[in-house]
Amino acid sequence: MQAAANTAQNYLGPLDTTVHPEYKHAEDGSTMRALAWFGNKDVRMVDAPIPAITEPDDVIVKVTGTTICGSDLHLYHGEIMTMQKGDILGHEFMGIVDKVGPNVTHLRPGQRVVASFQIACGKCEYCKKRLSSFCDRTNNSSLQNYMYGQRDAGFFGYSHFTGGFPGGQAEFVRVPLGEVNLLPIPDNVPDEKALFLSDILPTSYHAVVDTGVHDGDVVGIWGLGPIGMYAAKWAQLKGASRVIGIDKVPERLAFAKEKLGIEVIDFSKFSDIPKRIYELVPRGLDVALDCGTFHEPKTMMHKVQKLMMLETDSPETINEMIVSVRKLGRCGIIAAYAGFANGVNIGALMEKGVRLIGNGQAPVHLYWKEILHDYIMTGEFDPTFVITHRVPLEDMSKLYSAFDTRQSGVEKVFVETKFSSKPSVGCPSVSRVSEWSSIN
Repeated sequence: MQAAANTAQNYLGPLDTTVHPEYKHAEDGSTMRALAWFGNKDVRMVDAPIPAITEPDDVIVKVTGTTICGSDLHLYHGEIMTMQKGDILGHEFMGIVDKVGPNVTHLRPGQRVVASFQIACGKCEYCKKRLSSFCDRTNNSSLQNYMYGQRDAGFFGYSHFTGGFPGGQAEFVRVPLGEVNLLPIPDNVPDEKALFLSDILPTSYHAVVDTGVHDGDVVGIWGLGPIGMYAAKWAQLKGASRVIGIDKVPERLAFAKEKLGIEVIDFSKFSDIPKRIYELVPRGLDVALDCGTFHEPKTMMHKVQKLMMLETDSPETINEMIVSVRKLGRCGIIAAYAGFANGVNIGALMEKGVRLIGNGQAPVHLYWKEILHDYIMTGEFDPTFVITHRVPLEDMSKLYSAFDTRQSGVEKVFVETKFSSKPSVGCPSVSRVSEWSSIN
């Protein structure tokens, strides 16, 4: 798939953008440690050139915190098109400003910042509305433009389908248009609380707000990874009367009950999820949120279709949601789908008047200040409850395998670099993946 996609992209040629993924290397030839992709389930720590200021609005960030996201597993499994060997991964990161370009006046070296996972221009129609993920001017992928009719913003560390920008699972990152795409962090907010403003905090919030969770709603959440956990918390804060989480990982089900007090369904024990939901909620759900994944089909039919490339994505969760919500119910898709799925229950969608909402990639810029000031700094939302482990950057390749197989109750991991501060009070101390998993 990668070879065919890259060939198609090369044939179509890149689109014009205001920023470019290629960067100059540090003049002294110095290198950094970074996590790079080399093939299906093949990610490696490498020595890569440290980026230098390349365009006048650039900011170079020394990374103090990064992490692995559930959507990174799509890259790990080679399911996102136009990956190229040596691509530096990672789209959730924060750090300290190291160098700034000549056009940068509002950021200074030594300042703590978090990056949005998307790269926005700040000037197009969407950016003026702070809909940063929909920026028209930073992703050069003509292949995405061809497949979707339009294209998203460029993303850090997420294939050449999203612009080919080197990512944040590294010691240094070049942030194009740094004043647009970096948020200053107050000194009284520790890294563990700030890091997830890069993605999963705004993403989960967007799923709840964009789909519409209101007072008294009964909400079902498919997938109890970090996005699902945060979405459950946001739903509670928005007034949901009940939240029901669906997953099969025992540690995640127990975590959700303990940390959030929500009801859970183990789909390894209840194969007919809509039937079980109607037993719990005879009227049906008001809202269903897909916070899961397309790369793990449940049924043999979709496993075979996916293996034979007859479909890229499985529609099973979407179908379960459509059937499980009440008439005029709302279904939101925040899970990262990539292409085509067969057998979507479009009849139920139409006949029940279901609102099926593609939430899109979350516009981080629309929400990150609100979440920081109104929720994190006030103490109403403590993001650290999902952090189960802290490991050094050097363990990233092992972490991918452990995260993929959900070993040792892994939920969200804070990955430190040589520039990181010590763990904050109440957060996990440093451990090595080899200490808490069977990976050697």
